[in-house]
Amino acid sequence: MHRRKLLQWGLGAIGAGLVPFAARADDDIIGAILEGKLPPTQAVPAAPVALRPTPAEVPIVKSADPISAVAEPRWVKLRNIHTDEKLEAIYWEKGEYVPDAVKALNHVLRDYRNDEVHPIDPGLYDILGKIADKTGTKAHFQVISGYRSPATNKLLSERSGEVAKRSLHMDGKAMDIFLEDIALEEIRAQALGLQLGGVGYYPKSKFVHVDVGPVRKWSGT
Repeated sequence: MHRRKLLQWGLGAIGAGLVPFAARADDDIIGAILEGKLPPTQAVPAAPVALRPTPAEVPIVKSADPISAVAEPRWVKLRNIHTDEKLEAIYWEKGEYVPDAVKALNHVLRDYRNDEVHPIDPGLYDILGKIADKTGTKAHFQVISGYRSPATNKLLSERSGEVAKRSLHMDGKAMDIFLEDIALEEIRAQALGLQLGGVGYYPKSKFVHVDVGPVRKWSGT
């Protein structure tokens, strides 16, 4: 991986194998924060690989706008709270998304329960980047949930009515996030101001949901 594109991997993201199952947190964070307790660990079987494209099969979109081709590179800094993997990368440069960065981000945001990787909509990184610019954060975005496999989403929706049965997380189009140096209310306000998708506010659970679906807003616990 080119150092300029992928600047920093955290300690939990070394090598192709990354984090073994035994090293991962076995608590179900989403279920716990929505129910106010730690649910028992439950294994989720991985879906057949053939059903979903691998990161290598994700098309890299190029911009037709000549102005965007000379625009500043776009950065994203995030951490998967379940695996403790950190990644700081230039994900867009010279009018196109950077393949190595997109592939690495897909991996960090995988369903950690079964290691299933799914393409993440790069529009989410644009949302995070704009929030970072507007808030002036210096921290990594802490990601509670990125991609969720259908099996994982079914498990969580059965535990809590606040998890949608047909969640955009299943399409790689949503993230649940927070920042350690910015108030949750400010993250929500800036996300709403962008008008780039859905924004869910969960003050007790301490995260903001952002997605690239229709523009809408809601609040949860």
